[in-house]
Amino acid sequence: MIHRIYLIALVCIVLGCAAQKKGTGHTRTRPVVFLDEETYLLTEKSSDVRYGFSRQHPVKVGSTGGGPRNERRFLNALLGPNGEPVQYYRAGSCCPFRTPNGLLDNTGLLDHYRVSWSGAADTLSIYINMYDEGDLFIPVGFTAKAP
Repeated sequence: MIHRIYLIALVCIVLGCAAQKKGTGHTRTRPVVFLDEETYLLTEKSSDVRYGFSRQHPVKVGSTGGGPRNERRFLNALLGPNGEPVQYYRAGSCCPFRTPNGLLDNTGLLDHYRVSWSGAADTLSIYINMYDEGDLFIPVGFTAKAP
């Protein structure tokens, strides 16, 4: 069973590398700015309490420069509500959805991360879409690293 999962993952990676962008499914209206190579510069807070916390409203980091790396760039930019460093881990993939930028049959999967900081009452779930590009915001309850 484990070998079959690795084989499926390898096929997805190979197909993803060979696939070309289809040019739709993106909603980004402004360029992405970097704090450094591994961190986005996030300056605007989301007014939507569902942004990032809901499977229906994931953070859209797109795939320019590498999907999983962009997920980490987003998470690396976050701080707790009082500027605390955050810790995160990938809890897995979930929630298949239709996108023209998906690897197989116009389908993508969200990546589910668990995020916390020292003194947090609980670990929070953040859902990230690495296939489509959208404007990036600071989720409600978080702050972000500054230059």
